[in-house]
Amino acid sequence: MSDFQYDVIYIGSGHAAWHGALLLNKFKKKVAIIEKDRISGTCTNYGCNPKILLEGPFEAIESMQHYGDIFSNFPEVSWPKLIEYKQKTINPLHEDLESIFKEQGIDIIKGAGQLVDENTVLVDGKEYTSKYIVLATGQRSNELDIEGNQLIHYSADFLDLKDMPKRITFIGGGFISIEFASIAIKTGSEVSVIVHSDKVLKQYHQPYVNKLIEKLKNEGVSFYFEKDIKSVEKVDTGLKISDDNDFMLETDYVVNATGRIPNVENIGLENVGIDYDKDGIKVNKFMQTNFPNIYASGDVVSKKTPKLTPTATFESNYIGVNILGSDADKLKFPLKALKLLPIKYPAIPNVVYSLPKIAQVGMTVENAEKKSGYKVKTIKFGEQLEFQYKHETDAEMKIVLDRANKLKGAVIYGSAADDLVNILTFIIEKKMSGRELNKMIFAFPSASSGIIQLLGIHMMGVEINL
Repeated sequence: MSDFQYDVIYIGSGHAAWHGALLLNKFKKKVAIIEKDRISGTCTNYGCNPKILLEGPFEAIESMQHYGDIFSNFPEVSWPKLIEYKQKTINPLHEDLESIFKEQGIDIIKGAGQLVDENTVLVDGKEYTSKYIVLATGQRSNELDIEGNQLIHYSADFLDLKDMPKRITFIGGGFISIEFASIAIKTGSEVSVIVHSDKVLKQYHQPYVNKLIEKLKNEGVSFYFEKDIKSVEKVDTGLKISDDNDFMLETDYVVNATGRIPNVENIGLENVGIDYDKDGIKVNKFMQTNFPNIYASGDVVSKKTPKLTPTATFESNYIGVNILGSDADKLKFPLKALKLLPIKYPAIPNVVYSLPKIAQVGMTVENAEKKSGYKVKTIKFGEQLEFQYKHETDAEMKIVLDRANKLKGAVIYGSAADDLVNILTFIIEKKMSGRELNKMIFAFPSASSGIIQLLGIHMMGVEINL
């Protein structure tokens, strides 16, 4: 390990860090993780995990509602008890993971890490040296520069609300606003969404987005488009939100969901001379910064690849393998012949965890319609598999096929879109043909087996509507 205290130091402890840390530790590398907050990062503590937990009961109720009058009554969700369950389940996770990391021999250093030079990190006045450094500091919520900003809350606050406000407003047109609005409206609250532009979820298939928005409107969510909020003011009856024109809305609780920005400040990038821009830290095709021994991983990276937990995990593992490969001549294990290859992302699915969900993967419908050699097919599996898909009759998907009828992309609207898109991702990534797909046997009469059968028919080039 030469004269350094560590082989690898990670600044940040989320999925962009700890997967690679465990891999390196397995192969006897001396690893440290520096974290100023809870171990395991935003997704585990303040994002994906608590969000999906809170959504569960409401998803169950929505599934019951698809059956019409078969049920004589519907259960009500106790929000305080749900939050109590969330805290009991989610809050210990960071301690559990910290214990696992320590048991594996990874050092946990608590505090804010700051680069001193290309091999040194300062934490609370103490310096730590390492041959390699991985920057995995993630993102944080964007703050609105408006009057009354101190009255605004953020996604982590919503996920820890003890009681649901009578009136709640979300500012922003991204997935956080739409996902949270889907939950809040089912608690009986008066829910509003204020959007700067004329659209929400811009990166997703707009016909399905519009379908979702109409559903939320029918449930009672109010949408206000093309509003540029300038102030939030405390009044006798609650909070007043205003723009520069005549728009005014009263509410009890405001959530800023206008996006997230990379944590590039106060980590010493300027001390070393590491390149970055407004989107994050710049890296090359090997995830290295302009200093070859300093890598960046996850949401803090400036990239076109979607900033998702799975991509952060993929990058973390990739960096771990590359570091092992760089030192392969000193190691006696099968990776010693490893060649350093540029990072190549597989097909990446992404999901809006609304009620219902929207998921997409691969080539978009919009791009396929602009290019020759591709065709778009609509599969209305909710209608065609009514009882198998539990009477969610408006569920459907659009698939993109190339000239050889191989699947190149898909977008799905439905409650099980997140699981279905994983199956389609596998088919895309493995470049499966319709013939290969139809040679496989799936459990029947599951909903997914019927959907795969419908997909396989289209991939065989058969024009049929079952």
